[in-house]
Amino acid sequence: MTAQSSSDMTTAIGGNLPYLRRYARALTGRQDSGDRYAAATLEAILNDPELYDSGVTDKVALFRVFHAIWMSSGMPVEDSGETGLAARAQKHLSRLTENTREALLLHTIEEFPIEEVAQIMQVSAEEAGQYVDTAFLEMRDAISGKIMIIEDEAVIAMDLESIVMDMGHRVTGVARTEAAALDLAGSDAPDLILSDIQLADDSSGVDAVNQILARDGDRPVIFITAFPERLLTGEGPEPAFLISKPYSENQVRSAVSQALFFASTETLIR
Repeated sequence: MTAQSSSDMTTAIGGNLPYLRRYARALTGRQDSGDRYAAATLEAILNDPELYDSGVTDKVALFRVFHAIWMSSGMPVEDSGETGLAARAQKHLSRLTENTREALLLHTIEEFPIEEVAQIMQVSAEEAGQYVDTAFLEMRDAISGKIMIIEDEAVIAMDLESIVMDMGHRVTGVARTEAAALDLAGSDAPDLILSDIQLADDSSGVDAVNQILARDGDRPVIFITAFPERLLTGEGPEPAFLISKPYSENQVRSAVSQALFFASTETLIR
């Protein structure tokens, strides 16, 4: 590999690394474990650059190396001695058909076409499509809950509410400001929080969520932002579940189902 090609590969990996972190965190349900898998991927490529397949797109090449490591680790969802929420998450995950959750996240959250999902997972496009369809069915039927929405744009809030209710969940309400979010969470405790970052009065959805978690206890959180790379640096506490604006209905469905499966989140400190 020439110095120039090595430099190009480094640049390409750097540009896609935030999205690998996002996928890894959603897959494992935690920032710390997801980031460890992302770091292992970089280490593997550093030790053997030939793993980074130049015959596919840069993002596919990076995710394919990750997937090989994930598969070789046994896709750990077995009993690991966890208790409480974490134990329930492991129990839910153990019921999923193998490979379905990976395919769903790759296709919906990371927006890979089915053909590229197949390349990453090294299966046929038909198999990849079947994995995605199966995941939607299994996760839809597995769990339901109360969801609180923190969003200051009325049209987006209504859209999110419609998607969530169509999935069979109950929406506890919509808050447009940090203060309103604290009040709403206090009056009807949600099982999951779906939150924008910047709110109507220039208050912060991040601050609102952190205060709710500190006051009311841990619960899954999905942040929605137009600038996801700002929360995917790996430099400090960051969210495990993140959706980019503009989002698709399938992205919301996938993230909500996945987050409720894990039923845990990291406190995000700004």
